[in-house]
Amino acid sequence: MPNLADLLSRAAVERPHGVAIKLDEVELSYATLDQAATCAAGLLSAHGVQPGDRVGIMLPNVPYFPISYYGALRAGAVVVPMNGLLKEREVAFHLGDSEAKVLLAWHEIADAARAGAKQADTECILVAPGEFDALLGRCLPPLEIAERRADDTAVLLYTSGTTGTPKGAELTHDNLLRNVDITVELFGLDEHSVTLGALPLFHAFGQTCALNATVAAGGLLTLIPRFDGGKALEILERDRVTIFEGVPTMYAAMLNHPRAGESDTSALEVCVSGGAALPVEIMHAFEARFGCQILEAYGLSETSPVASSNRRDRERKPGSIGLPIDGVEMRVIDDDGIEVPQGDIGEVAIRGHNVMKGYWKREQATAVAIDRDGWFKTGDMASVDEDGYFFIVDRKKDLVIRGGYNVYPREVEEVLYEHPDVHQAAVIGIPHDVLGEEVAAAVVLKAGSHCTPAELRAFVKLRIAAYKYPRHVWFVDELPQGPSGKILKREIKPPDVLPEAEPSDPTPVLEVVEG
Repeated sequence: MPNLADLLSRAAVERPHGVAIKLDEVELSYATLDQAATCAAGLLSAHGVQPGDRVGIMLPNVPYFPISYYGALRAGAVVVPMNGLLKEREVAFHLGDSEAKVLLAWHEIADAARAGAKQADTECILVAPGEFDALLGRCLPPLEIAERRADDTAVLLYTSGTTGTPKGAELTHDNLLRNVDITVELFGLDEHSVTLGALPLFHAFGQTCALNATVAAGGLLTLIPRFDGGKALEILERDRVTIFEGVPTMYAAMLNHPRAGESDTSALEVCVSGGAALPVEIMHAFEARFGCQILEAYGLSETSPVASSNRRDRERKPGSIGLPIDGVEMRVIDDDGIEVPQGDIGEVAIRGHNVMKGYWKREQATAVAIDRDGWFKTGDMASVDEDGYFFIVDRKKDLVIRGGYNVYPREVEEVLYEHPDVHQAAVIGIPHDVLGEEVAAAVVLKAGSHCTPAELRAFVKLRIAAYKYPRHVWFVDELPQGPSGKILKREIKPPDVLPEAEPSDPTPVLEVVEG
């Protein structure tokens, strides 16, 4: 019977003395990690956790995360990964909605964890260095890994909740094990691989592609508890990192760091970008600076997460999320679920072994997301070229409709990133009395830059159609980001007084769309 915890137990047999997890001076061998996880399973069992029960894990990227994660799985529990930045009411929601029996929480966030757990009637066990180790040492470890069926839920991963309350995506042992196998093959992981663990492990990307894939290959995962561009460069050099997986904001932070040109990254073989579209300018500049290959991939929490990727041994198309992974189908559909002609824009739908079982306790939401033929509608807009490569245009909800014309923010952002003074950019729609929505851009400039909003607006205007360029541009010190580093457009608020737009607007309202 498959259990995701088997990944660790097998690695511990094959490479007992190999280093599995590293955090600066702390190193855990596979044998040590497996023994600690076994004790964690015993601890949870002693607190009444049975196979199928939910266990919340609210820990940063520290060795206690994999110990707790594999320990819960070994006990047959369903892992509920949680962001350590959640506040009391959010903790209470995640634990209450999942009906978690136990929460393992980092000692530094004890107040929010305990208060939220109390509201949800969940037992809270604090994880503090030394104290938690002693607690594990007193537990009777189980002899065997709990048996689970392939379609049993292994992880209950809550979506970010861009609308309404978050929903728990039920990812099965089979979902995750098959996604891990494909990830190992796609990115060429083996026992010599050193993965930079910069992605948060409570996130689907970090869990599957960094933690589980590295463990499955018997490699080393070197952790960063909180991402910092300079620290990432330091670890790349110190640990001879061979694979880096990150989101676009991480690539930009490393590329623009003062030490970028000084760091020895010669061991770096492949980088993987996901979570959001990677601007082509950043991709080219990063590859040139660090002498590596970036593979842009695509997926969602609901798809375990990898659904498509560019390949190491095939043509890479900049701006493309590549081809569907083995055993997975992808297509682009219209609002009626009909596949659109090649090159046209529509919504991405996915079917295959990576698609979640459904949303936890939300049958109606599941029925809306997954049709009776098993196609999961992603909410992402894309096109497909003649070679079958997919090109994400934008989130369906991020689409700006200006005077009847569709404006895809990513296209405008790509142009903004071409300007030498732009560090980060996010394009959104703001209300307009006549046009419905107007295109606007919030921009973070590189240090020492003196560009003006008018100059940026003119720069974009020269390069794209008149209805697409941002009439309003304003500068910010930073853009709001989610736990994985993804820019949160829903939290971007225009300034109270908007920068003056163009004095005249020649773009008419589109009343009739022909063809």
